[in-house]
Amino acid sequence: MLNRNKVNKIIYWVSTLWLSLGMLSTGIVQLLRVKEDTDFIINMGYPVYILTILGVWKLLGVVAVLVPRFLLLKEWAYAGFFFIMSGAVWSHLVLRHSFGETFPPFLLLVLTVVSWYFRPAERRLSLTFQ
Repeated sequence: MLNRNKVNKIIYWVSTLWLSLGMLSTGIVQLLRVKEDTDFIINMGYPVYILTILGVWKLLGVVAVLVPRFLLLKEWAYAGFFFIMSGAVWSHLVLRHSFGETFPPFLLLVLTVVSWYFRPAERRLSLTFQ
């Protein structure tokens, strides 16, 4: 029987690997400026250069989340993922996009929260104020 700690680690690693794969793949697509993605961003009303910014942030965020140590940087990466994905979900909702278009960023938003919540103690930043 699995204990709670082991279950939490499994949830953490599954969600973190799926999150990382999603951010890595979309970040690469954004940096390569794939035509469909570029057209989609333009149709949503955003400038094309935002793709470079988002792509770089996503790739750096994946590295920060996966690499051990650098706990403060991890917190910033999770926060960045949360802001990027919540902004994407909101943009889709405001433009009344279909569920199929809104679901991928929503899934990455959920994976961000789950990964952050279930991260092991050695990957948590503990602040002590004196």
